[in-house]
Amino acid sequence: MSTLKRVAIVGPLPPPAGGMANQTRKLGEFLTEEGLEVDIIQVNPAYFPAFIGKVPVIRAGFRLIQYLVSLKRQLKHVDVVHIMANSGWSWHLFAAPAIWVAHRLNKPVVLNYRGGYAQTFFEKSWFWVKPSLRKCQKILVPSAFLQQVFEQFELHADIVPNVLDQTKFYPMEQKVVNEQPHIIVTRNLEDIYDVATAIKGFALVQEYFPQARLSVAGTGPELNNLQALVLQLGIESQVTFVGRLSPNEIADLYRAADVMVNTSIVDNSPNSIIESLACGTPVVSTNVGGIPTLVTDQHDAILVGIENEQAIADGVIKLLQDDAFRVTLIKNGQNTISKFYWENVWRNLQQHYLKAIAEKG
Repeated sequence: MSTLKRVAIVGPLPPPAGGMANQTRKLGEFLTEEGLEVDIIQVNPAYFPAFIGKVPVIRAGFRLIQYLVSLKRQLKHVDVVHIMANSGWSWHLFAAPAIWVAHRLNKPVVLNYRGGYAQTFFEKSWFWVKPSLRKCQKILVPSAFLQQVFEQFELHADIVPNVLDQTKFYPMEQKVVNEQPHIIVTRNLEDIYDVATAIKGFALVQEYFPQARLSVAGTGPELNNLQALVLQLGIESQVTFVGRLSPNEIADLYRAADVMVNTSIVDNSPNSIIESLACGTPVVSTNVGGIPTLVTDQHDAILVGIENEQAIADGVIKLLQDDAFRVTLIKNGQNTISKFYWENVWRNLQQHYLKAIAEKG
Protein backbone atom coordinates (compact mmCIF):
# COMPACT_ATOMS: atom_id res chain seq x y z
CA MET A 1 0.00 0.00 0.00
CA SER A 2 1.31 3.44 -0.92
CA THR A 3 2.27 5.65 2.00
CA LEU A 4 2.81 9.38 2.09
CA LYS A 5 4.58 10.82 5.09
CA ARG A 6 7.45 12.93 3.79
CA VAL A 7 7.66 15.18 0.71
CA ALA A 8 10.61 17.06 -0.77
CA ILE A 9 9.78 20.24 -2.67
CA VAL A 10 12.49 21.42 -5.05
CA GLY A 11 12.04 25.06 -6.04
CA PRO A 12 12.88 28.71 -5.43
CA LEU A 13 11.97 30.65 -2.31
CA PRO A 14 11.63 34.42 -1.77
CA PRO A 15 13.43 36.70 -2.14
CA PRO A 16 12.68 37.66 -4.80
CA ALA A 17 8.97 37.08 -4.26
CA GLY A 18 8.08 35.80 -7.72
CA GLY A 19 5.11 33.62 -8.56
CA MET A 20 6.92 30.27 -8.39
CA ALA A 21 8.83 31.23 -5.25
CA ASN A 22 5.60 32.19 -3.48
CA GLN A 23 3.94 28.96 -4.64
CA THR A 24 6.87 26.89 -3.34
CA ARG A 25 6.66 28.51 0.07
CA LYS A 26 2.87 28.23 0.36
CA LEU A 27 2.85 24.62 -0.82
CA GLY A 28 5.35 23.75 1.89
CA GLU A 29 3.26 25.48 4.53
CA PHE A 30 0.01 23.82 3.46
CA LEU A 31 1.53 20.34 3.24
CA THR A 32 2.98 20.78 6.73
CA GLU A 33 -0.48 21.70 8.00
CA GLU A 34 -1.72 18.41 6.54
CA GLY A 35 0.65 16.59 8.89
CA LEU A 36 3.38 15.76 6.36
CA GLU A 37 7.09 16.19 6.90
CA VAL A 38 8.30 18.65 4.26
CA ASP A 39 11.85 19.26 3.07
CA ILE A 40 12.31 22.28 0.81
CA ILE A 41 15.42 22.13 -1.34
CA GLN A 42 15.93 25.73 -2.39
CA VAL A 43 17.33 26.32 -5.88
CA ASN A 44 18.17 29.98 -5.20
CA PRO A 45 19.89 30.07 -1.79
CA ALA A 46 22.28 32.83 -0.82
CA TYR A 47 25.77 32.23 -2.14
CA PHE A 48 28.23 30.65 0.27
CA PRO A 49 30.77 32.01 0.75
CA ALA A 50 29.08 35.36 0.06
CA PHE A 51 31.87 36.84 -2.10
CA ILE A 52 31.30 34.09 -4.70
CA GLY A 53 28.06 35.84 -5.65
CA LYS A 54 30.11 38.65 -7.18
CA VAL A 55 32.04 36.37 -9.54
CA PRO A 56 30.15 35.54 -12.78
CA VAL A 57 30.25 31.95 -14.09
CA ILE A 58 32.15 30.68 -11.04
CA ARG A 59 29.17 31.50 -8.81
CA ALA A 60 26.93 29.30 -10.97
CA GLY A 61 29.35 26.40 -10.53
CA PHE A 62 29.47 26.84 -6.75
CA ARG A 63 25.68 26.98 -6.50
CA LEU A 64 25.27 23.89 -8.70
CA ILE A 65 27.71 21.85 -6.61
CA GLN A 66 26.00 22.86 -3.37
CA TYR A 67 22.62 22.11 -4.94
CA LEU A 68 23.62 18.60 -6.04
CA VAL A 69 24.98 17.84 -2.58
CA SER A 70 21.68 18.96 -1.02
CA LEU A 71 19.67 16.84 -3.45
CA LYS A 72 21.66 13.67 -2.77
CA ARG A 73 21.50 14.19 1.00
CA GLN A 74 17.85 15.19 1.40
CA LEU A 75 16.06 13.09 -1.23
CA LYS A 76 17.18 9.82 0.38
CA HIS A 77 14.56 10.02 3.10
CA VAL A 78 11.40 11.21 1.31
CA ASP A 79 8.43 9.37 -0.16
CA VAL A 80 7.93 11.64 -3.17
CA VAL A 81 9.83 14.49 -4.84
CA HIS A 82 7.79 17.50 -6.01
CA ILE A 83 9.84 19.61 -8.45
CA MET A 84 8.80 23.15 -9.37
CA ALA A 85 10.02 23.56 -12.96
CA ASN A 86 10.28 26.30 -15.55
CA SER A 87 11.75 26.77 -19.02
CA GLY A 88 15.21 27.84 -20.14
CA TRP A 89 18.34 27.62 -18.04
CA SER A 90 16.22 27.08 -14.94
CA TRP A 91 15.24 23.70 -16.40
CA HIS A 92 18.78 22.61 -17.23
CA LEU A 93 20.38 23.84 -13.99
CA PHE A 94 17.72 22.87 -11.46
CA ALA A 95 14.81 20.75 -12.67
CA ALA A 96 16.71 18.20 -14.79
CA PRO A 97 19.41 17.49 -12.14
CA ALA A 98 16.70 16.99 -9.49
CA ILE A 99 14.85 14.53 -11.73
CA TRP A 100 17.96 12.43 -12.38
CA VAL A 101 19.14 12.43 -8.76
CA ALA A 102 15.66 11.32 -7.65
CA HIS A 103 15.63 8.64 -10.35
CA ARG A 104 18.97 7.23 -9.22
CA LEU A 105 17.70 7.15 -5.64
CA ASN A 106 14.56 5.36 -6.86
CA LYS A 107 12.29 8.17 -5.66
CA PRO A 108 9.02 9.00 -7.45
CA VAL A 109 9.00 12.39 -9.16
CA VAL A 110 6.01 14.72 -9.50
CA LEU A 111 7.05 17.46 -11.90
CA ASN A 112 5.10 20.69 -11.49
CA TYR A 113 5.78 22.56 -14.75
CA ARG A 114 4.86 26.20 -15.26
CA GLY A 115 5.82 29.07 -17.50
CA GLY A 116 4.42 30.75 -20.62
CA TYR A 117 7.48 29.94 -22.76
CA ALA A 118 7.03 26.15 -22.57
CA GLN A 119 6.22 25.56 -26.23
CA THR A 120 9.09 27.69 -27.53
CA PHE A 121 11.47 26.04 -25.09
CA PHE A 122 10.36 22.52 -26.03
CA GLU A 123 10.65 23.24 -29.74
CA LYS A 124 14.25 24.35 -29.31
CA SER A 125 15.40 21.91 -26.63
CA TRP A 126 13.18 18.83 -26.91
CA PHE A 127 16.13 16.52 -27.60
CA TRP A 128 17.58 17.44 -24.19
CA VAL A 129 14.31 17.84 -22.28
CA LYS A 130 12.45 14.67 -23.32
CA PRO A 131 14.71 12.10 -21.53
CA SER A 132 14.24 13.90 -18.21
CA LEU A 133 10.48 14.21 -18.63
CA ARG A 134 10.28 10.48 -19.31
CA LYS A 135 11.74 9.82 -15.86
CA CYS A 136 8.86 11.61 -14.10
CA GLN A 137 6.00 9.56 -12.70
CA LYS A 138 3.60 12.51 -12.90
CA ILE A 139 3.61 15.81 -14.78
CA LEU A 140 1.39 18.50 -13.29
CA VAL A 141 0.58 21.89 -14.83
CA PRO A 142 -1.52 24.77 -13.46
CA SER A 143 -3.58 25.37 -16.61
CA ALA A 144 -5.27 23.78 -19.63
CA PHE A 145 -3.00 25.93 -21.78
CA LEU A 146 0.12 24.09 -20.60
CA GLN A 147 -1.69 20.77 -20.70
CA GLN A 148 -2.27 21.35 -24.41
CA VAL A 149 1.41 22.20 -24.92
CA PHE A 150 2.43 18.84 -23.44
CA GLU A 151 -0.14 17.05 -25.59
CA GLN A 152 1.53 18.50 -28.69
CA PHE A 153 4.69 16.71 -27.60
CA GLU A 154 2.79 13.49 -26.87
CA LEU A 155 3.07 13.66 -23.10
CA HIS A 156 0.16 13.66 -20.68
CA ALA A 157 -0.01 16.33 -17.98
CA ASP A 158 -2.65 16.65 -15.26
CA ILE A 159 -3.99 20.01 -14.12
CA VAL A 160 -3.46 21.01 -10.50
CA PRO A 161 -4.18 24.74 -10.01
CA ASN A 162 -1.95 27.17 -8.16
CA VAL A 163 -2.62 27.50 -4.46
CA LEU A 164 -4.50 30.53 -3.16
CA ASP A 165 -3.95 31.62 0.44
CA GLN A 166 -7.47 32.48 1.59
CA THR A 167 -6.21 33.91 4.86
CA LYS A 168 -4.53 36.74 2.91
CA PHE A 169 -6.53 37.10 -0.29
CA TYR A 170 -10.18 37.73 0.48
CA PRO A 171 -12.68 40.48 -0.49
CA MET A 172 -13.74 43.46 1.53
CA GLU A 173 -17.21 44.94 1.52
CA GLN A 174 -18.29 46.18 -1.89
CA LYS A 175 -16.56 49.40 -2.82
CA VAL A 176 -18.16 52.36 -4.57
CA VAL A 177 -16.07 53.96 -7.30
CA ASN A 178 -15.54 57.67 -6.66
CA GLU A 179 -13.93 60.46 -8.68
CA GLN A 180 -10.46 59.25 -7.67
CA PRO A 181 -10.43 55.62 -8.82
CA HIS A 182 -7.38 53.57 -7.91
CA ILE A 183 -5.87 51.38 -10.64
CA ILE A 184 -3.03 48.95 -9.96
CA VAL A 185 -0.42 46.85 -11.78
CA THR A 186 1.22 44.02 -9.82
CA ARG A 187 3.69 42.39 -12.22
CA ASN A 188 7.48 42.50 -12.25
CA LEU A 189 8.91 45.30 -14.35
CA GLU A 190 10.14 43.12 -17.20
CA ASP A 191 9.63 43.18 -20.97
CA ILE A 192 7.24 40.22 -21.02
CA TYR A 193 4.78 42.02 -18.72
CA ASP A 194 4.68 45.17 -20.89
CA VAL A 195 3.86 47.53 -18.03
CA ALA A 196 4.46 50.41 -20.47
CA THR A 197 1.13 49.63 -22.17
CA ALA A 198 -0.62 49.70 -18.79
CA ILE A 199 0.85 53.15 -18.11
CA LYS A 200 -0.17 54.44 -21.54
CA GLY A 201 -3.65 53.05 -20.98
CA PHE A 202 -3.85 54.78 -17.62
CA ALA A 203 -2.98 58.11 -19.29
CA LEU A 204 -6.03 57.63 -21.53
CA VAL A 205 -8.22 56.80 -18.54
CA GLN A 206 -7.26 60.14 -17.03
CA GLU A 207 -9.09 61.92 -19.84
CA TYR A 208 -12.31 60.61 -18.23
CA PHE A 209 -11.11 60.44 -14.62
CA PRO A 210 -8.54 63.24 -14.15
CA GLN A 211 -8.04 62.34 -10.47
CA ALA A 212 -7.42 58.65 -11.10
CA ARG A 213 -4.34 57.10 -9.47
CA LEU A 214 -2.05 54.32 -10.64
CA SER A 215 0.07 52.18 -8.32
CA VAL A 216 2.74 49.96 -9.87
CA ALA A 217 3.88 47.21 -7.50
CA GLY A 218 7.01 45.34 -8.51
CA THR A 219 10.65 45.75 -9.39
CA GLY A 220 12.74 44.86 -12.38
CA PRO A 221 15.05 46.06 -15.16
CA GLU A 222 12.40 48.23 -16.84
CA LEU A 223 11.96 50.56 -13.85
CA ASN A 224 14.00 53.46 -15.25
CA ASN A 225 12.33 53.25 -18.67
CA LEU A 226 8.88 53.20 -17.10
CA GLN A 227 9.65 56.15 -14.87
CA ALA A 228 10.85 58.05 -17.94
CA LEU A 229 7.62 57.17 -19.75
CA VAL A 230 5.55 58.52 -16.87
CA LEU A 231 7.47 61.82 -17.05
CA GLN A 232 7.07 61.95 -20.83
CA LEU A 233 3.29 61.52 -20.49
CA GLY A 234 3.14 64.17 -17.77
CA ILE A 235 1.33 61.93 -15.28
CA GLU A 236 4.00 61.69 -12.59
CA SER A 237 1.75 63.25 -9.94
CA GLN A 238 -0.77 60.41 -10.35
CA VAL A 239 1.56 57.42 -10.68
CA THR A 240 3.39 55.74 -7.80
CA PHE A 241 6.00 53.01 -8.11
CA VAL A 242 5.59 51.25 -4.78
CA GLY A 243 8.31 48.62 -5.28
CA ARG A 244 8.14 45.00 -4.20
CA LEU A 245 5.49 44.25 -1.58
CA SER A 246 5.03 41.39 0.87
CA PRO A 247 2.06 39.04 0.35
CA ASN A 248 0.10 40.85 3.08
CA GLU A 249 0.88 44.23 1.54
CA ILE A 250 -0.06 43.12 -1.95
CA ALA A 251 -3.36 41.71 -0.65
CA ASP A 252 -4.12 45.05 1.00
CA LEU A 253 -3.28 46.80 -2.27
CA TYR A 254 -5.75 44.62 -4.18
CA ARG A 255 -8.52 45.39 -1.71
CA ALA A 256 -7.76 49.12 -1.89
CA ALA A 257 -7.94 49.18 -5.70
CA ASP A 258 -10.86 49.60 -8.08
CA VAL A 259 -9.29 47.81 -11.08
CA MET A 260 -6.22 45.62 -11.64
CA VAL A 261 -4.54 45.78 -15.06
CA ASN A 262 -2.39 42.99 -16.51
CA THR A 263 -0.66 43.64 -19.85
CA SER A 264 1.63 40.62 -20.19
CA ILE A 265 2.56 39.46 -23.68
CA VAL A 266 3.57 35.95 -22.50
CA ASP A 267 1.83 34.21 -19.63
CA ASN A 268 0.46 30.99 -18.22
CA SER A 269 -1.82 31.16 -15.17
CA PRO A 270 -0.77 34.37 -13.40
CA ASN A 271 -1.26 34.46 -9.64
CA SER A 272 -1.87 38.20 -9.87
CA ILE A 273 -5.19 37.64 -11.65
CA ILE A 274 -6.24 34.91 -9.22
CA GLU A 275 -5.33 37.02 -6.20
CA SER A 276 -7.06 40.12 -7.55
CA LEU A 277 -10.30 38.23 -8.18
CA ALA A 278 -10.08 36.69 -4.70
CA CYS A 279 -9.88 40.20 -3.22
CA GLY A 280 -12.94 41.34 -5.17
CA THR A 281 -11.00 43.59 -7.54
CA PRO A 282 -12.03 43.30 -11.22
CA VAL A 283 -9.40 42.65 -13.86
CA VAL A 284 -8.57 43.98 -17.30
CA SER A 285 -5.99 41.70 -18.90
CA THR A 286 -4.42 40.72 -22.18
CA ASN A 287 -5.70 37.42 -23.59
CA VAL A 288 -2.36 35.65 -24.03
CA GLY A 289 -1.21 32.12 -23.18
CA GLY A 290 -3.28 30.43 -20.53
CA ILE A 291 -5.20 33.52 -19.42
CA PRO A 292 -8.29 32.80 -21.61
CA THR A 293 -8.52 29.36 -19.96
CA LEU A 294 -8.26 30.98 -16.53
CA VAL A 295 -10.92 33.67 -17.01
CA THR A 296 -13.60 34.41 -19.60
CA ASP A 297 -14.01 37.75 -21.34
CA GLN A 298 -17.02 39.75 -20.12
CA HIS A 299 -17.86 37.05 -17.55
CA ASP A 300 -15.25 37.33 -14.80
CA ALA A 301 -12.72 39.67 -16.45
CA ILE A 302 -12.21 41.88 -19.49
CA LEU A 303 -9.71 40.46 -21.99
CA VAL A 304 -8.04 42.45 -24.76
CA GLY A 305 -5.23 42.05 -27.29
CA ILE A 306 -1.59 42.76 -26.50
CA GLU A 307 0.11 46.15 -26.76
CA ASN A 308 -3.22 47.96 -27.08
CA GLU A 309 -3.41 50.82 -24.61
CA GLN A 310 -6.75 52.03 -26.02
CA ALA A 311 -8.38 48.65 -25.37
CA ILE A 312 -6.92 48.60 -21.85
CA ALA A 313 -8.29 52.09 -21.21
CA ASP A 314 -11.72 51.19 -22.63
CA GLY A 315 -11.92 48.17 -20.34
CA VAL A 316 -10.96 50.15 -17.26
CA ILE A 317 -13.41 52.95 -18.09
CA LYS A 318 -16.24 50.46 -18.60
CA LEU A 319 -15.61 48.95 -15.16
CA LEU A 320 -15.48 52.37 -13.53
CA GLN A 321 -18.64 53.65 -15.20
CA ASP A 322 -20.91 50.59 -15.27
CA ASP A 323 -21.72 49.62 -11.68
CA ALA A 324 -23.93 46.64 -12.55
CA PHE A 325 -21.35 45.16 -14.91
CA ARG A 326 -18.55 45.61 -12.37
CA VAL A 327 -20.56 43.91 -9.62
CA THR A 328 -21.36 40.97 -11.92
CA LEU A 329 -17.70 40.49 -12.84
CA ILE A 330 -16.68 40.59 -9.19
CA LYS A 331 -19.31 38.01 -8.23
CA ASN A 332 -18.37 35.70 -11.11
CA GLY A 333 -14.70 36.12 -10.27
CA GLN A 334 -15.32 34.87 -6.74
CA ASN A 335 -16.84 31.69 -8.17
CA THR A 336 -13.96 31.25 -10.62
CA ILE A 337 -11.25 31.21 -7.98
CA SER A 338 -12.87 28.56 -5.74
CA LYS A 339 -10.84 25.81 -7.48
CA PHE A 340 -7.67 27.45 -6.16
CA TYR A 341 -8.66 26.97 -2.51
CA TRP A 342 -6.28 24.60 -0.74
CA GLU A 343 -8.94 22.06 0.23
CA ASN A 344 -9.69 21.50 -3.46
CA VAL A 345 -6.05 21.58 -4.59
CA TRP A 346 -4.99 19.16 -1.84
CA ARG A 347 -7.67 16.60 -2.71
CA ASN A 348 -6.29 16.52 -6.25
CA LEU A 349 -2.60 16.73 -5.41
CA GLN A 350 -2.73 13.97 -2.79
CA GLN A 351 -4.04 11.50 -5.36
CA HIS A 352 -1.21 12.32 -7.76
CA TYR A 353 1.37 11.83 -5.00
CA LEU A 354 -0.05 8.40 -4.13
CA LYS A 355 -0.25 7.33 -7.77
CA ALA A 356 3.37 8.41 -8.36
CA ILE A 357 4.52 6.41 -5.32
CA ALA A 358 2.56 3.35 -6.44
CA GLU A 359 3.95 3.56 -9.98
CA LYS A 360 7.53 3.84 -8.78
CA GLY A 361 7.10 1.15 -6.17
